[in-house]
Amino acid sequence: MFKFGKRKNANTQYDKTGRDLITLHKPKSPISEQYRTIRTNLEFTAVDDELQTIVVTSSTSGEGKSTTASNLAVVYAQQGKRVLLMDCDMRRPTVHFTFRLPNGIGISSVLAKKTTLEKSVHETKVEGLHLLAAGPIPPNPSELLSSKMMTRLIEEAKEKYDVIILDAPPMMQVADTRILARDADGVVLVVGCDKSDRNMVLKAKEQLVMADAHILGVVLNRREPQGTDDQYYYYGYE
Repeated sequence: MFKFGKRKNANTQYDKTGRDLITLHKPKSPISEQYRTIRTNLEFTAVDDELQTIVVTSSTSGEGKSTTASNLAVVYAQQGKRVLLMDCDMRRPTVHFTFRLPNGIGISSVLAKKTTLEKSVHETKVEGLHLLAAGPIPPNPSELLSSKMMTRLIEEAKEKYDVIILDAPPMMQVADTRILARDADGVVLVVGCDKSDRNMVLKAKEQLVMADAHILGVVLNRREPQGTDDQYYYYGYE
């Protein structure tokens, strides 16, 4: 599904091969349709509430949360929305690889007051979709994400974009996501059905509840087919 190239220095260069997004390269595929279904379900969860900032996370690494965040950003942009995808995983940033863009400046640069949001965002090949990369890896990601500057950054982004998707670190590895989830309009938890640990997923949910986060739903990634009508489905939403 995805093609990975050799990664270079994340702070200064970018991977020219990147990885292909199914919603971009095969928009009519059953998997792309599943992403559009997730988008629709998210919209239904916010009939009476504004849903502008969405955190996408998982319990542990390798469950597909960055891929999910990127594809969700694409399908929202394909709907005509102005979308900002923020790579908030400042310990292990990957989204800039996906879109074949540099990571020399990004969120960490803005929070350190070295640049501005306007000067840091990258246009992507998808009309209406902009990327704010993680930027150079800082020594104190949690402190930066919980700072007043981060609150101001989100508020500024909300004035310019219809939808802001925050690709957040795995829940059970660092505290960063709880900080982000607390102030977001909602959280999507990605579960890799081929490798996730049930207890870790339950603990991740408990952590989100303790953070007073609004859990929008769970994306079941790499779910096994459950019948003829489901044979092509890769993603589920519950």
